[in-house]
Amino acid sequence: MRILLALLLSTSALAQSTKLWQQSKFDEFEKGTTRGVAILNSGRLELAPAFRPIYTSPSTYLWSIGSDAQGNAYVAAGAPARIYRVQPDGRASVILAPNELQVQSLVVDPNGVIFAATSPDGKVYKIERKPGAQQPAPEAPTQSTGTAPVAPAPQQKEEASRVALDPNYTTSVFFEPKTKYIWALALDREGRLYVATGDRGEIFRVERNGASSTFFKSDEAHIRALAFDNTGNLIAGSDGSGLIYRIAANGEAFVLYGAPKKEVTAIAIDKGGNIYAAAAGDRRAPATPITPAPSAVTGVTPLPSTGQPQVTPISPAPQGVSVIPAPLTGVSGGSEVYRIAPDGSPKRIWSSREDLVYSLVIDDNGRLLAGTGNKGKVFSIAQNGNFTDLLKASANQVIGFARGPNGTLYAATGNLGKVFLIEDAVQREAAYESDVFDAKNFSRWGRAEVLARGNIELFARSGNVDNPDRNWSPWRRIDLAKDAYTDAPPARFIQWRAVLRSGNPAPSIDSVSINYQPKNVAPEIDDVIVTVGSKFQSALRSDSSSQQRTDTPTATRDSDYVAVRWNARDDNDDSLVSSIYYRGDNESNWKLLKADVSDRFYSFESALLPDGGYTLRVITSDAPSHSPDDALSAERESSRFEIDSTPPQVQNLAAVFEADQLHVTFVAIDSSSPIRRAEFSLNAGDWQVVEPVGELSDSKLENYDLYAPLPTATTVSESNEAATPAVKGRRGRRQAPPVANPNEQVIVVRAYDRSGNMGSAKLVVRPPTQARQ
Repeated sequence: MRILLALLLSTSALAQSTKLWQQSKFDEFEKGTTRGVAILNSGRLELAPAFRPIYTSPSTYLWSIGSDAQGNAYVAAGAPARIYRVQPDGRASVILAPNELQVQSLVVDPNGVIFAATSPDGKVYKIERKPGAQQPAPEAPTQSTGTAPVAPAPQQKEEASRVALDPNYTTSVFFEPKTKYIWALALDREGRLYVATGDRGEIFRVERNGASSTFFKSDEAHIRALAFDNTGNLIAGSDGSGLIYRIAANGEAFVLYGAPKKEVTAIAIDKGGNIYAAAAGDRRAPATPITPAPSAVTGVTPLPSTGQPQVTPISPAPQGVSVIPAPLTGVSGGSEVYRIAPDGSPKRIWSSREDLVYSLVIDDNGRLLAGTGNKGKVFSIAQNGNFTDLLKASANQVIGFARGPNGTLYAATGNLGKVFLIEDAVQREAAYESDVFDAKNFSRWGRAEVLARGNIELFARSGNVDNPDRNWSPWRRIDLAKDAYTDAPPARFIQWRAVLRSGNPAPSIDSVSINYQPKNVAPEIDDVIVTVGSKFQSALRSDSSSQQRTDTPTATRDSDYVAVRWNARDDNDDSLVSSIYYRGDNESNWKLLKADVSDRFYSFESALLPDGGYTLRVITSDAPSHSPDDALSAERESSRFEIDSTPPQVQNLAAVFEADQLHVTFVAIDSSSPIRRAEFSLNAGDWQVVEPVGELSDSKLENYDLYAPLPTATTVSESNEAATPAVKGRRGRRQAPPVANPNEQVIVVRAYDRSGNMGSAKLVVRPPTQARQ
């Protein structure tokens, strides 16, 4: 039985030294890098839709995007202000380059007519393709490198201040709202244009012939988002109180929902009539918008075109003109997405503390997609609140969506200003790289445990610095069909990579775990602190038997105890146990005081050790987590301290009457520490301090010689202060009253040593006449 128990203990210790790094939750997978891989909120990796950049513009932000029946995209840009026409193959041309700083919004009608709003103090332009216009020779498509446009050289600045426009389009000013900001545009079924503005929170309706009227006036400062529902009502979102309006064709409005957030940033409506709205910003802490630098207007490369191009110079913003703020820039408080059912009932279905929603769209599969910043992610959000981290753009913000050809979607981004194509089919091959795992110590890597299906390949690499680009090992394949051994060199850091390939069944990964064994390192003890006259109370235990309490309770004063505490730690996170030893002055051997202490503190009675000077040694071991051969320990000694439990003795107490005084002498002696002070009381009067002969109390033996005035007959019944006048030594004798009290006297003397121990003695003194009787 004893052998079996030892084997069990040894096996338990070895099992604890092998650890497991596991990733199976959304928050854990989110720390990695996706390349065509989607992350479900349930904690699963799957192939994402095909997603690729098709055009990188010279503009910093692409604020809005629309498309025509042929699948061409039209993009409203800022810094510099442009409208780009982007074909599905990525070739692009410029069809508008206004003098305003930004083209904030656009919408395309069924006939391909484009309405575009500029800011600040802007206009609504109408852009039409000339009848019979020939297809121009557009700019060649940009390569999908994700790099920023190159700034022009100084000699190119003059050329960069002008841009060649597509000559096949005509432009006219369609409407001027006489307001500072134009945030959104929408077209109804009759082709009338609705213009959402800022500063006064107005929505204008512009007829097809250009006649305009105020359609709706809000008490909010800004109307940020517009969309039409399935019955022709205009749904509008405000900035200020986060209101979502339903506005009938006659302008009558009803607030569907007041969001907890400050600003409604996007609206989308599905075929079932559900209204989805995104809101952001903390109402209590409105953000200060940050303006994109207008100087970026000059960083434009002229675009080629056929025929004689119309050249429109771009002038810098005039002095005193305020620049339009970038929506949501600097907003705090995160984002939320709400679903308002056809019956009007609202429900929050998604929220994030970090990702800000800029745009919403319903794709051809009925999925709600949310474009976010400032990590450039696209989320897919279900009605029940389940969501997927679907796509990651090589830009900071996904600001707008538009329909593309054959069920695809265009996505417009900001910083950098790019156009991406989201395809209906999933990636054929994609990869995911985990975050870097720090084992804290040099470690050996064991088997990988993978819960997955479909065509999956797994790789691993390791290194001894936290950056994999700094001379890590190459990726090495893990043979999942064989032993799943992680063929990465022993090191401190490790990372895994998964490659998913399309097939039947579709590939997915639910969890990846890697076994590892850190090289054992000895624990460390920072200090050992001893406090004489203190005691620790018992600490509450953790629920887990494998964990010990590491915090130290506060010591309380107790003169009969000695408290000791130490700071011990272990880089392997092993369970620790300590033993405490003591050694007295002039002793050679350490003696065990207490073994197997799992706390970092201990108290013991001072009476266990004779008076004298001592030092403690604490030895801490990681034996609970290792076999006897592998266990390591550390030790540290305390500073010297003294134990003095024995009170001083008062010896040779004597007293005699001398006229009107009592002459008292005694000796105070202690075996361990100097006498700190002495006191006496006459006839139960107040304690009075008395100085030793020589007046310095600095020795283990002190002599005392004092005169105490006797109480007089006239003062016996008076106050205690009169009955016990102040006393000095022999040389400081005080003159007493002329009449002495003839009664016996009781004198009590007590002495204290430096450790606070007290010894006392009492003496009854009778006058000589009473003594003879």
